[in-house]
Amino acid sequence: MLPSPRLLAAALMLLPALASSQTLPPPTHRQLARAILEELVEINTVRDSGATRAATALAKRFTGGGFPPEDVYLVGPRPHKQNLVVRLRGRGKGKPILFLAHLDVVEARREDWSLDPFTLTERDGYFYGRGTMDIKDEAADLVANLLRLKAEGYVPDRDIVVALTDDEEGGDDNGVTWLLQHRPELIRAAYVINTDAGGGQMEHGRRLRNPVQTSEKIYATYLLEVTGAGGHSSLPPRDNAIYTLAKGLDRLSRFDFPVRLNPTTRAFFRQLAEQEKGQVAGDLRAVSGVAPDPKAAGRLAAVPLYNSSMRTTCVATMLQAGHAENALPQRAQATIQCRLLPGDSPEATRATLAQVLSDPLIRVTLPDKPEISPASPLSPEVMTAVGRVTAAMWPGVVVLPVMDPWSTDGAYLRQAGVPVYGVSGIFYDISDVRAHGKDERILVQSFYEGVEFMYRLMKDLTGGGKDGYHHGPLPSDLQSPLGR
Repeated sequence: MLPSPRLLAAALMLLPALASSQTLPPPTHRQLARAILEELVEINTVRDSGATRAATALAKRFTGGGFPPEDVYLVGPRPHKQNLVVRLRGRGKGKPILFLAHLDVVEARREDWSLDPFTLTERDGYFYGRGTMDIKDEAADLVANLLRLKAEGYVPDRDIVVALTDDEEGGDDNGVTWLLQHRPELIRAAYVINTDAGGGQMEHGRRLRNPVQTSEKIYATYLLEVTGAGGHSSLPPRDNAIYTLAKGLDRLSRFDFPVRLNPTTRAFFRQLAEQEKGQVAGDLRAVSGVAPDPKAAGRLAAVPLYNSSMRTTCVATMLQAGHAENALPQRAQATIQCRLLPGDSPEATRATLAQVLSDPLIRVTLPDKPEISPASPLSPEVMTAVGRVTAAMWPGVVVLPVMDPWSTDGAYLRQAGVPVYGVSGIFYDISDVRAHGKDERILVQSFYEGVEFMYRLMKDLTGGGKDGYHHGPLPSDLQSPLGR
């Protein structure tokens, strides 16, 4: 007997809700994740304020959720700058996995925003507030999922450690660098899942890629300086410090470092080619081989993301010259910010800059020597797990390794010999990135889906996800379509 048209129409109306239910956490855990995100956004954790208030509030949630006090650590160099490290103990079948995020955020002034930056506002399908994208969304995600696993009685095959740090990238000698130096036993792990890297990529609402960061560029800041005798502006010579520096900068603007790929960037270009067509697809394939095609690389270099993935890049970011409008300049300076490929030498890059500037009058110095971070090896365990969870939640979305052109705390862990893989599962539109900016926001749907993604990934990596993600009786709210 065929169903009635009315019944069939009703069933078809349920399909979108049913599809959504497969990518969302249960309602109680959605509510928990939202409450934690709200709490974090509304605690001001800009650099001068410190993150201790936020870390303490989360620590109370963990001890209230059944974690023994000896597995919840508040540690740090100063009272107002404490880091939170929490451990869910497993069966000891392998080294722990460390999941990483930070609690501090960039300054936000109310007069610059359309909304209060330190109030979580839900509007038009978005969460607004400082840290909603960078990176309190992921801190809330990790906290909610660790509490969920504990409430379910889940025992992983290895310890799951979550570290929520203050002072990203070693600011004030804190965060990951402080933990490595002073409490390394708390974060010792086989590898790290860094949620402050990666991020699912959308274009016009369509989910395309879920990258896994396996390496990142390291920044090195160089100072260019030209000095001269100066003199009165009424008696100008043919050249002066400003002109000399400007000519060198012009030569630098027309220089490209050589193309040099690694296993991550080769795989990146090769897999991107599958989502492109025509000349772009052909060029992506042509640069992904052992000997990248120079003409293809030249065309792709017009796209900044592709260019930065192929080579070390250097760009002028600041200028300073002269001391009076009626005097010839005695000094002209330029700041050059370089992003070095893994393995590139800061000193060799300085020598290359001097060669390109091609003028002995331009002095090139490296005021602060950066620490080089090696690339993490492609991990079949991590890539397979991310691919499995991604395919289950978003069929057709491509998982690919990437090298980020910016820096994260993962660099310090890689320097310490710990592999780091950046992935979050929270999707954002690549044309609407507001991290560090006005009216920072994240899609509500993406946030909740990211929470579910990380829950499944945690279980998949620790022995509990390969046969489905819910052990024991299926919660009743997962047996029917979920509402928002």
